Amino acid sequence: MGYPPGMPNRTRELYARIFENNRKWVASKLVDDATYFERLAADQNPEVLFIGCADSRVPANEIMGLEPGDVFVHRNVANVVPNIDMNAHAVIQYAVEHLGVRHVVVCGHYGCGGVAAAMKSADLGQLNGWLREIRDVYRIHHEELDAIADEKARYERLVELNVQEQCINVIKTSWLQQSYRRNGYPVVHGWVFSLADGLLRDLHIPFEKILDEIRAIYHLDD
Repeated sequence: MGYPPGMPNRTRELYARIFENNRKWVASKLVDDATYFERLAADQNPEVLFIGCADSRVPANEIMGLEPGDVFVHRNVANVVPNIDMNAHAVIQYAVEHLGVRHVVVCGHYGCGGVAAAMKSADLGQLNGWLREIRDVYRIHHEELDAIADEKARYERLVELNVQEQCINVIKTSWLQQSYRRNGYPVVHGWVFSLADGLLRDLHIPFEKILDEIRAIYHLDD
């Protein structure tokens, strides 16, 4: 295997291990199903769009026990869906209009560095604009959050409220509203993943109530 000039030995070992792991993974799939990759290459029909954090400890497919092709994934720092983020909105539109997903999941996680950074007053340069999306969540819910004396509990509640507000941003999109009016799907869900025990927690976001409130203002599904 060729390596870029000057690559340290430790990096070479990791690089080689990744490709070896890939070959083993392919072999294991073919043992169970000789046509696995033929079917995988033919098309994708995911029922779920997963919008999660880019944190390396939160692999979307694995925490849901799903296979490649089962879930369409978008990830960024702190699972944010800004209204002007063309990347996130392109993913949502494609998933809803072309893939016909039936569920959109916004999944945050306790231990999120992005949310923790947003709670601090430090100047973080280029990250400031991105973290402002989370600081706006704090601003909206500051009375509830400021009433929580325990810092860890306040932080974890902000993780949950950030998920809730990003769900609302997804529901604001015209593609979501129009598809739900025509088809009765997709439904938007808010989850939080716990690194401490590996479990997903459903926040039971009141999707239809939020959708009705959004429709009354935005009128995007006519």
